Amino acid sequence: MLRNTRRAGIFACAMLLTACAAQSTHTNDDESEAVVTDNLLTPPPPPPPPPPPPLVNSPYPQQMQETGRARAAIGGVAGNYAQTAPQPMPGMVDRENYEDVDVNPIHVVAEDPVSTFSIDVDTASYSNVRRMLNSGRLPPQNAVRTEELINYFRYDYPLPQNREQPFSTSVTVAPSPWAEGRQLVHIGLQGYNLIPRERPPLNLTLLLDVSGSMGEPDKLPLVVQSMRMLVEQLTARDRVSIVVYAGAAGAVLEPTPGNEHGRIIAALENLHAGGSTAGGEGLRLAYALTEQNFRRDSVNRVIIATDGDFNVGINNPQELEDFVERKRDTGIYLSVLGFGSGNYNDALMQTLAQNGNGVAAYIDTLNEARRVLRDEMASNMFTIANDVKIQVEFNPARVAEYRLIGYETRMLNREDFNNDRVDAGEIGAGHAVTAIYEIVPVGGATFNDPLRYQQQAAPPSTASELAFLRIRYKLPGQDRSRLIERPITDRDRVSDIAQAPESTRWAAAVAGYGQLLRHDQFVRQGYGYDDVIRLAQGARGTDEFGWRAEFLQLARAAQSAAALPTAQNAQPGRRR
Repeated sequence: MLRNTRRAGIFACAMLLTACAAQSTHTNDDESEAVVTDNLLTPPPPPPPPPPPPLVNSPYPQQMQETGRARAAIGGVAGNYAQTAPQPMPGMVDRENYEDVDVNPIHVVAEDPVSTFSIDVDTASYSNVRRMLNSGRLPPQNAVRTEELINYFRYDYPLPQNREQPFSTSVTVAPSPWAEGRQLVHIGLQGYNLIPRERPPLNLTLLLDVSGSMGEPDKLPLVVQSMRMLVEQLTARDRVSIVVYAGAAGAVLEPTPGNEHGRIIAALENLHAGGSTAGGEGLRLAYALTEQNFRRDSVNRVIIATDGDFNVGINNPQELEDFVERKRDTGIYLSVLGFGSGNYNDALMQTLAQNGNGVAAYIDTLNEARRVLRDEMASNMFTIANDVKIQVEFNPARVAEYRLIGYETRMLNREDFNNDRVDAGEIGAGHAVTAIYEIVPVGGATFNDPLRYQQQAAPPSTASELAFLRIRYKLPGQDRSRLIERPITDRDRVSDIAQAPESTRWAAAVAGYGQLLRHDQFVRQGYGYDDVIRLAQGARGTDEFGWRAEFLQLARAAQSAAALPTAQNAQPGRRR
C-alpha cells in the first residue's frame, strides 16, 4: 500500500514537472507583449479575436493596417504562465537616453589661448528640464545643457543694420556672481527679423510618429494639437505633406496648399497610435517626398515629431546621422520636436537636429507648442545665416584662465573655424544667441600654477584688450563664409554685476541655475538657488509672454526638489 502511494506521488510530481517544462516563453518588444502557454494542467487558451475591420477613412496605407492587424492578433493570444519574479508595471522602467558629456574644462591662456565652437539655438533641454521639475524631481545631469537654458529666452540685443551682416554683436564683461575674483564675458548675437509678407514660401513635410509608444496623452494627442497651430499659419504659397510611421511608413497627405487648413487638420485628427517604430524608414520617405516637391525659392524642411524611440528598421544612430547629413547638402533641413517621457531619446534627437541643420525643441505642454510653432515660428523656420562659428582668442597679458559655460556638444577644433566645409549651427530670423565665458584675470586666484618659462610680454597696442572675438557665417545659399571681428576691451567692462545690462544679468542668472542643476564643480560653496532668484528678480524686464516669471518658479521648484534623488535610471547615450 505504502509502495503504491509513493509511486503515485512520484508520478504526480513527474507530471507537474513535465507541465512546467512545457510552458512556453513569451514574446516581448517595446510596443506589445504576447504570452503563449502549453500548460497541460490548464484548459487551452481561447482562440485569438478576429482582426479588426479596416479603419473608416483611415489615413494609414494598407501595409500599415496589415501590420497593426498582425500585432493585434499576436497581442490577443494570452494564457496562464508561471511568474518567478515581480514584473515591472508600465512606466516604472525609465528608458530615457541622454548623451554622456563632461563639463567644459578650465584652459590656461598661456598654453591654449583660442576657444572655438558652433552656435546653438536649440531649446529642448530647457522644457525637458521643466517637465521633470514640475513632476517633483531633479533632472539627470546629462539632460541639462546650460547653453540651451540660456538661449531659451529673448534678449534686448541691438538689431543689425542690414541683411548683408545678418546679426549684431554685443559684449559685456562683469564680475561673476558665483565665484569671487572671476569675471564673465557675455557675448550676444541678434539676428534680424522677417516682415511676414517678405518671408519665403514653405515646403514642409510633417513626419509624425504614430507608433504604440506615442499613445500617451503627452505624445500623439499633443503632436496633433501642436501641428494644428503650425498649419493655421500657413498660406496658399506654402505646401505641406504628412508622412507617418509605425511598423511601416506611408504618406497620408500628398502635397497640399497651406491654406487648405480643413483638409490638413482632418488628416491630422484621423491619426491613431499603434505598432513598432520604423523611424529610419519614415525619415527616408519624408525626405523623398520633400525632394519631389523641392523648390529653390522655398524653405524646404522636414519636421519630425517623435519620442525618438526607433526600435525597428534603420535605428543605428551613426547610420541615421550619415543619412541626415547627406540630405542636408541637398538643401533640405530637418527640425526635431520631442514629446513624452519614459522612453524619450534625447541623444538621438540631438544627433538628428545638429546634423540636419535644424532646431531641436521639446514640447511638454500646449503653451510650449504655442511658443515654438507660433510665437517663435519665424526663428525656427527661416534661416538667415548658416554655419555660424565663434572663436575667441584671449590675451595672456590680461587673462590667466578661461572656461566656456555650456556648448559641450558644439566644440570645434581651432582649424575648423576657417574651414568652410565644417558644419556649424544656423541662426533663424529674430534669433538671439548667447555665450558666456568665465575668466580669471592675471594676478587672480587660478586653478593652475603659472608656468616658469612661458611668460611673454604682450604688444603695447593690445594692452587694453582682454580678448579678440571672431565670428564666421554664411549667407543662405552661399558656400563661402564671411567674417566679423572685434576686440573685447576695458570699455566693455562694468565693475559690478548690478551695473550690467539686463540681458547680462538675466543670462548670468540662468547660467547659474544650469550649473547648479548639473552640480558643476566651478560654482563656489554656498552659492544656491536663492542667489539665482535674487539676480533674476532684478532682470525680469517686460516679460511679454511670462517666460521669465516661469523661470523663477522653476528655480524655486529645483530648490525644493534638491532633497530628492536625481533620476539615476536615465540611461546616458553614447559619446561622440
